[in-house]
Parts: sequence; structure tokens; C-alpha cells
Amino acid sequence: MSIPPPSDPHQPHGPSQPPQPQQQGPYGPPSYPQPPAYPGPSAYPQGPYNPYAPPGYQPWGQGYRPYNQPAPVNGLAIASLVLGVLCCLPGVGLLLGLIALGQIRGRDQRGKGLAIGGSVLSGIGLALWVLLLTTGGPSDIWQGIKDGARDGASVSLAKGECFDAPGGRLSGEARDVDKVPCAREHDGEVFASFQLRDGRYPGDDSVADSADKRCYDLQDTYAMDGWAVPDDVDVYYLTPTEDSWTAGDREVTCVFGNVTEGENLTGSLRNDETVLDPDQVAYLKAAHVLNAAMNTAPDAEYVEDDLPGHKAWAGRVSAALAEQARMLRGHDWPAGARTPVTAVAADLDRARAEWTKAAKAEDADAFYLHYDTGLKLLAPKVSVPARKALGLETTPPVDDDGGSDDGGSGDGGGAAAEV
Repeated sequence: MSIPPPSDPHQPHGPSQPPQPQQQGPYGPPSYPQPPAYPGPSAYPQGPYNPYAPPGYQPWGQGYRPYNQPAPVNGLAIASLVLGVLCCLPGVGLLLGLIALGQIRGRDQRGKGLAIGGSVLSGIGLALWVLLLTTGGPSDIWQGIKDGARDGASVSLAKGECFDAPGGRLSGEARDVDKVPCAREHDGEVFASFQLRDGRYPGDDSVADSADKRCYDLQDTYAMDGWAVPDDVDVYYLTPTEDSWTAGDREVTCVFGNVTEGENLTGSLRNDETVLDPDQVAYLKAAHVLNAAMNTAPDAEYVEDDLPGHKAWAGRVSAALAEQARMLRGHDWPAGARTPVTAVAADLDRARAEWTKAAKAEDADAFYLHYDTGLKLLAPKVSVPARKALGLETTPPVDDDGGSDDGGSGDGGGAAAEV
């Protein structure tokens, strides 16, 4: 018996040629209906469903991309995590994290873990910032930065504090100081401080000039009785450097120190309203009026070199003498001090008459004549009885030549002896 060859499964049957069933003999295998051959690419149009696709697979519909892309990550979640890690804007990071969680749920996006992590870190950072602000932490940190950058000291020195400098020297660069009780030996004592103007660093010389002038002017506010300051004590200062200026340091610290190498200070030099009685303060304040005028002497050492400048200076001294006498007469002194203070005021009047004439002198010789007479009337011995009655120091300081460095009230006026 001959068996015809099987039909080619890939041979398509057109619509006018239906498939022909095979003829089987009586003993041949049962006949099964054969499905039509799988059509070629152009046999059926593309569509959402193909009945002749292999079982278990769905063909791609038109417009569907063959590669499945994941859902996008929420951008606010990423930003929240970054801010949380950096801890720079914790409040913003926390807000962005909460917003991101809401967007992720509504938009079917990824990044939930990032949003939660950013929110937690930002919340911790926000709590730390609140703690620092309530305890003053940022100001303490910034002050520590400034103190560390300062050339003068790594600790803050306040008025009235005493300290030891590295190597016992108050010159050069001092990177650190040790605060010590004023009752024991020490290298320096702070009597004032002030702030320099903001702006660009003015230069070492400018800073030193400003410190020198202001510190010498401020010493009388701390040590009001200049006679009580030892002769070997002078004014020093701690100033900002260019590096510390960049960090915001503008403070100048004025210091008393011993000019003799190897010598220290012992005890506090403070004598102001905190330690003096009202009568002592009144007398010293009147004396400081003359001191201030005496310290405005012209730079020219000799009168011949600047007669107009010296005459103007004599006029300022004359006005100061009148004010000092007025202040002394206007105070209600204790019984034991009235007579000697009245005598001081009378000498001030006589001295003022001579200084007034010096201010009107036509030449250097006339100036010297009245200047010398007026200066003798301001001799320190004139004020010793009044000082003794008031309980003030009675030994005047000496100038570089060994003479008195003071005027009639005994409190300043050393510049007059240099004319």
C-alpha cells in the first residue's frame, strides 16, 4: 500500500483551495482535522490579539514598546536625602521628604526609601539645630573660631583679668595666654578693650597706631590715679592680625605690663569707681581734664619749630585749668580736705593766667617766659596735701630724666616738660 507524503505544513492554502483531507485505508490511523498552516507576516493584520499565536504568549500590540521601563524615581525624595545627609537645611529636607511620600503614592513612583531616609535625617538635623540655638551653641562656636584665629590669645581676656604670656614676653606674636589671679605674679593686666572699624584689613602699622593711641587714652579710666601706677609699668596691647581679621576679629586688648625684662606685676593696678570713694573719684576726674589737655602738645619739640602750634596748645591748657578749678570748687569735700583742695584751685587760677599769656605770645621768647612760670605753678608738691587728705597716692611718678612727670594736680602733663 502506498502512503502519500505528508502535506507541507508551511505551504499556505489560499482561500480558493481548502485543505484536502488525506485518504486513509480501512486500517490506517484515524484521521484528525489539521489546523491551517501558521500564516506569514502579511497574512493577518497586527492587533491586540492573534488567535494563531503560540499558547501562553501574547503578541505585542501596536504602539507598545518591546522593552519595559521602570517607574521614575521621585526627584523630591532625592533632594530630601541630600539635604538630610548634608544637614545644611534640615527644615527644607524634612518638608521635601514629606511631600515626596505623598507624590510617590499618588503617581506610582519609586523613591519611598529615599524620602523616608531624607525625612529622618532632616528631622534629626532640625532637632540638633533647635538645641544649639536654644543653648547658644552657634555663638560659642563662632567665638571659639575667632579666639583661635586671634594672634593675641586663644582665650577671651576681660577687663580686670591678669595673665601670663608665652615666655613671659608681651611683644611679638602671642598665640596663647594663661589667666592667673592678679594677687600673684603675672605678666599683664587687662585694663580696656575696643573694636576697630569694619572693612578691609588696614595693615599692621595702622592697627598698631590705632591701638597705641586708644589704649593710652583709656588707661585713666582703669587706673584713675596715675601716681599709683609704678614707674616701670607701661601700656601694651593685643591686636588682630591679617588672618584673624578675615575670621571677623576686630578687638584690641589694652594691657599693663612691666617694661623691665624679667620683672612681673604683683597685685591689681585697678583704681576706679569700683575701688575708690566718691571724693577720690571727683578729685581725679578734675585732674584728668588737665591731663587730657597736656597730652595734646604739638609734635615739634621746640617752640621755634612750631610757634602757632604751641600757642594753640597753651590755649587748650588754659581752658582745662579753668575747668579743673571749677570742678574742684563745685564739689562738697570732707572737712579735712577742703583747705588743701582750695589751695590747689587757687594755684590753678594763677597758672591759668600764665598759660593764657603764653597762648598770646608774639614770639618764642615770650612764650617760654610765661610757659615756664605757669609750669612751676603746676608743680606736683602743690597737690600732695590735698591727695594726702583724700587718701590718694602722694609720691608722684618721675619722667625719663628723673624729674616729676606731672602737672599742678600731679596727674599727667609730662608732655609739657618736653616742650
